Amino acid sequence: MSQQPAAPAPAPTAAVVTVAKPRDWWRDAVIYQVYPRSFADSDGDGMGDLEGVRSRLPYLRDLGVDAVWLSPFYASPQADAGYDVADYREVDPMFGNLLDADALIRDAHELSLRIIVDLVPNHSSDQHEWFKRALAEGPGSSLRDRYHFRPGKGESGELPPNDWESIFGGPAWTRVTEPDGTPGEWYLHLFAPEQPDFNWDHPAVGDEFRSILRFWLDMGVDGFRIDVAHGLVKAEGLPDLGAHDQLKLLGNDVMPFFDQDGVHEIYRQWRLILDEYSGEQIFVAEAWTPTIERTANYVRPDELHQAFNFQYLSTAWDAAELREVIDRTLESMRPVGAPATWVLSNHDVTRHATRFANPPGLGTQIRTAGDRELGLRRARAATLLMLALPGSAYVYQGEELGLPDVVDLADEVRQDPAYFRGAGQDGFRDGCRVPIPWTREGSSYGFGDGGSWLPQPTGWGELSVAAQTGVPGSTLELYRSALGIRRSRPDLGAGDSVEWLKAPEGVLAFRRGEFVCVANTTGESVTTPAYGRVLLSSGEVTDTDAGEAKLPADTTAWFTTA
Repeated sequence: MSQQPAAPAPAPTAAVVTVAKPRDWWRDAVIYQVYPRSFADSDGDGMGDLEGVRSRLPYLRDLGVDAVWLSPFYASPQADAGYDVADYREVDPMFGNLLDADALIRDAHELSLRIIVDLVPNHSSDQHEWFKRALAEGPGSSLRDRYHFRPGKGESGELPPNDWESIFGGPAWTRVTEPDGTPGEWYLHLFAPEQPDFNWDHPAVGDEFRSILRFWLDMGVDGFRIDVAHGLVKAEGLPDLGAHDQLKLLGNDVMPFFDQDGVHEIYRQWRLILDEYSGEQIFVAEAWTPTIERTANYVRPDELHQAFNFQYLSTAWDAAELREVIDRTLESMRPVGAPATWVLSNHDVTRHATRFANPPGLGTQIRTAGDRELGLRRARAATLLMLALPGSAYVYQGEELGLPDVVDLADEVRQDPAYFRGAGQDGFRDGCRVPIPWTREGSSYGFGDGGSWLPQPTGWGELSVAAQTGVPGSTLELYRSALGIRRSRPDLGAGDSVEWLKAPEGVLAFRRGEFVCVANTTGESVTTPAYGRVLLSSGEVTDTDAGEAKLPADTTAWFTTA
């Protein structure tokens, strides 16, 4: 395990109102993603829970974030770590109950933290009451119209209704056994077979989710992150795609099952509901689209508030590539009046400390550790660059500790369903979901008293919160300092543009008011103008007598001209 490189240290329930309040906190917010099963375990069963999250809220307040986004904690068989929801109005017993959710929301508000919950509207669990009844009632059941049931092709209906492939591998269709024991219709699931897709053309589906929104808004949540926001509407007639290896096409083309224009009417209806409530609640879209310009469609003034910037997440640590995606992002968001968002890691991709430790071009799921010292150095620099950009930033739990991905998990302990499907996603998402360390020692390094649901590496404690707190130059203290500076300076986060400054090749430099950010993405030290006093840097920056500053390789520095 690499060591941290040195760096200089520098409540209330929502009520309905007739007029919506101005909404602006989210434009420059830093939002922290909690993956509940891997954050903190309060009861020693090896699985994180809501009470564990609640107990760690003061840590998140002190870190300096504005809001906490919770990955799904709803009642679920856990076929896809909670993204297969059986009941959208209940908490799964492994995470607690509704009283725990209520207490967490109230405590967060008392600490001036907002709570954003995950919403999964593209599909349910196959244990959802609607789907179970649809199977039990057989062909002709009105419940089947709320999903995509179709007769198969072929002489006996033995072939799938079309050629769509599951994101998790294999066909996107599963044939059911009817109540009389005969092979019957097929149902669509763009992900695992345990996750049947809703049919959003059916009015009951829209009615149900509008009710679900109100349920959680009345509980006091401050917003929703919409899972697979681009996937709800399918092209009329469910046409064949006419291609194999369809996963490779994602993000390059508008697919008949993703990014269909019909999704926007759904979100316009949802926005009307949100605007009835006080408290400045927001929607955040997980929308994988071919271009940033199409992503901007989701955040038009009468739709959603933010959309994840996956193009930025997928960009290599390269000055020219980063500048291009930054410019395109800002230019695309400006016409619709939405803030840009910036993100480096989440629960579905290899942590950026490991991505940047490997050569570029390997994608967002990587199986090799790479050069961990290099990866951490670049990750720290990338974080300061991200936090200097105008808009909202997302931090995935544990990245403030500089955690690498755990790439050497044994096959027998893996739990990512895509891993067992073979032909779809690589299925190595478990590596970024390993429970985070809080203490230097203990059976799970402070995660809980009963071990952890995924094994933690030896030496994990040296990266823990306890090991880094108060240590000058640690990654945790770098994050705390950066978030504190960002909160205290109006020229950070706000706005929709940057002023690019002349810089050596491989270096990004831009001004925002009295603030200047310089990022050296090269493997060599560079000399740049000294733009005033150094506020913070990810590596040791030295001044020269000629009014210049020397930045080490893979280092970002913040300057103030004031």
